[in-house]
Amino acid sequence: MRVRQAANVVSLLEYFAIRGEPATMAEIADDLGWPRSSTFNIIGTLVEMGFFYEPRLRGGYYPSPRWQTISQEISRKDPIPDVIRDLADRVCAETGETTAIGSMSGQSVVFIHVCQSRQPIRYHAEIGTTVPLHASSAGRSILAQMEPGERDAFYRKLVFNKFSETTPMSIARIEADLTEAVSRGYHQSDSEYIADLTGVSLPLTYGCRRLSIVVAGPVSRSLSRRPQTAEVLRKTVADFGLQLWPEVNPAGLSGGSNA
Repeated sequence: MRVRQAANVVSLLEYFAIRGEPATMAEIADDLGWPRSSTFNIIGTLVEMGFFYEPRLRGGYYPSPRWQTISQEISRKDPIPDVIRDLADRVCAETGETTAIGSMSGQSVVFIHVCQSRQPIRYHAEIGTTVPLHASSAGRSILAQMEPGERDAFYRKLVFNKFSETTPMSIARIEADLTEAVSRGYHQSDSEYIADLTGVSLPLTYGCRRLSIVVAGPVSRSLSRRPQTAEVLRKTVADFGLQLWPEVNPAGLSGGSNA
């Protein structure tokens, strides 16, 4: 369930990230399609709390440096290790496709690091993009790391929304996909959530974190290359000395597993 007031604050920050300069109350209201009264209340509250200010008198409002201070403190206390970022960036360079690191968030995977492909036609994702756990290779790489009882608890809450003709619509189908991934050595998807998009993913562990690394691109370019993409993932993870989920480690490969 989305809380409108919280969503409005996020939309406001995204608006200023794109705009890059102060805006008046009227401009904010018009650009975001908000009532003037709601805009006044939101901006007024954020100004009172020190999160917005007027860089110039009557020159409009802009997010204050307090946002940066808080975000830096949050990142400092729970950082994404540089080795994880570097891993995704290396895979992106090797494959030429968008590569992301995912972590579980409710019934979704949220991307905590993204390296964008430079191809003209590519999968566009960014930090904070979410995809369904059950309808993506990145998500099933997370599901594969759950104990059976934990996965059963997840299934009891799962709502089967049909995003495409290939979206998994039953627990049996998801479990079959997980089993096939063990034999195959990697997780894969084919337009299950986003049309004309295919992905290859491996379950990645770092300390106590359950992560996934996924390479995604258009079907026309990436579908037939999935085995080669998986091999790049496996090799690069091993080169970085990181650990894949043990249950799906292909025979003889040091450093972990694939699914």
